[in-house]
Amino acid sequence: MDIHLRKVSLSAWIVLILLFGNASGQSADTIPSLREVFRNKFLIGASVSPTNIHSAEGEVLKKHFNSLTAENVMKMGVIHPEPNRYAWSGPDSIAAFARAHGMKFRGHTLVWHKQTPNWLFRESDGRTVSKEKLLQRLKEHIFAVAGRYRGQIYAWDVLNEALSDDPGTFYTRTPFMEICGEEFIEKIFRWAHEADPNALLFYNDYRETDPVKRKKIIEMVTRLRDKGVPIHGIGLQGHWSIHSLREDELEACLKDFAATGLILHITELDLSLWPGEPERREIRPEDNVNAYTMANANRQDALYGMIFSKFVKYADAIQAVTFWNITDRHSWLDEWPVRGRKDHPLLFDANLQPKFAFWKVVEQARNYK
Repeated sequence: MDIHLRKVSLSAWIVLILLFGNASGQSADTIPSLREVFRNKFLIGASVSPTNIHSAEGEVLKKHFNSLTAENVMKMGVIHPEPNRYAWSGPDSIAAFARAHGMKFRGHTLVWHKQTPNWLFRESDGRTVSKEKLLQRLKEHIFAVAGRYRGQIYAWDVLNEALSDDPGTFYTRTPFMEICGEEFIEKIFRWAHEADPNALLFYNDYRETDPVKRKKIIEMVTRLRDKGVPIHGIGLQGHWSIHSLREDELEACLKDFAATGLILHITELDLSLWPGEPERREIRPEDNVNAYTMANANRQDALYGMIFSKFVKYADAIQAVTFWNITDRHSWLDEWPVRGRKDHPLLFDANLQPKFAFWKVVEQARNYK
């Protein structure tokens, strides 16, 4: 069901007319620019590929967004697939698009234990690489990538998802941790700062609304900061579902992270119509049911409004809000965790038009002083 076919309540349209109607000389059909609506508080970003920046979605980007994040092409397995080969063309094209349209560029991500090439951890004969060699390879990678885009990228996700979801375990068990121990974390932040002294450096993670996971994130970044490690911010991914996100949990999340004094970026925002699942699986017959029902769409509308009301409330701490993808035409959630199952997690539909959730988000602009 197309959201534009839904019957919109009279009260909702009254809100839109008050915000964008006669008082401002605009009709209710006028579509404001998200980046302009929020320009005094935080950047509005989207994750992109080299393909969709030059597609029809690129026009949505130009109107509504002022920050870009490479969805995949800067991850180590893609940008550095072999020891002596880098794939620069994808990131270069996104950097050029950002420059041409006056947009900021976020780097994602320098170090992540997933989408990492096997060669990084192995000698040519297949043996596990030594700690010293792995650290050297990490350093070389960071200096090559962050060095190439020095002055072009304003913020880097230096480390992605290093903390365990298991309440009784602090760090996720990864090759980095098994070979190097936790000291690699301090080193990669220092190397990133050396490679690009003006870039803001972030730790990025998900499940940030969970109190146990949140405590771990805050503990880790506090330790790093107390050691004088150059870490400037925390990336809160924001991969949420309409079936589980609660207002009180989001409020506590933003309050706790804002209290750290570090810059906050919402780095990978989307709002799934499906319940969250931790593992990839194959599609089942029941997955063919369309999740974009009136009830789910109404729930998504309301939750997007609530989410941005909280972002506005904590705008002194939040510097940027980045959506993970641009429109419902393409979303990583169409493939995760269920291959081939369609989701509709964003503010623009598959026809690149604003959904009613878009207007609920724009409505929060009135809370600005």
